[in-house]
Amino acid sequence: MPTPAVRRTAERAVIAELPDGPHVRLHAWVDLAEPSLDLDAVALGSMVARLHQVPFDGTVPLDEWYRTPVGEPVWRDWLLRLRGADAPFADELEALMPELVGLEDWVSRPSGTLRSCHRDLWADNVRRTSSGGLCVFDFDNAGLADPSQELACVLVEYAGDDPTRARAIRDAYATAGGPGRVENPMDFSMAIAQLTHILEEGCRRWLVARTDADRAENEAWVHEYLDRPLTRGGIEALLAG
Repeated sequence: MPTPAVRRTAERAVIAELPDGPHVRLHAWVDLAEPSLDLDAVALGSMVARLHQVPFDGTVPLDEWYRTPVGEPVWRDWLLRLRGADAPFADELEALMPELVGLEDWVSRPSGTLRSCHRDLWADNVRRTSSGGLCVFDFDNAGLADPSQELACVLVEYAGDDPTRARAIRDAYATAGGPGRVENPMDFSMAIAQLTHILEEGCRRWLVARTDADRAENEAWVHEYLDRPLTRGGIEALLAG
């Protein structure tokens, strides 16, 4: 896998405990470009396929973050609290409410075989390198998931609603031997759950922020979804690919 190599201690351990208490983990250095959504579709699909073929079963369970909806009552409560606090994005969130609630009809338990997946293959964690290849990093959220649902997350992030680009990623993934297949709206369950929970967390953090800088940072986080929302129409376009 194109990922920074682990640097082991003299005792061959992955994590070292320093004399004053902190635990540290080191990796080789890799020069990375800024996050981008237009990564090469063939290279991306092939890389994800190789990731899904790593022979490691793992035991980290499928967290509720990846498989449960936020729920309409919770969204309504957040909206009331945000309006009460004069959140500048409250109108945009309310306008998206029917779509958020409608998407959650497609959130379901994984139907495929679970295996260890990265579970965080958003653009922050998959970057071009200085040599032009790809590097995937930040495996801190890795654990069991349905590879089909993780492939759907990749389509959402890097294809948007472009069926041609989605098809190129899926074809490259299949050609490279990836075990997942994206064939129906339920395969987007993990993408819906993750993105809506991230949006919810941004709203929560905005409400508890104590400084203008913190509020601005969390408003930007909320707008990552509001400015590029996942919709049922977008999912249908990806499936058309």
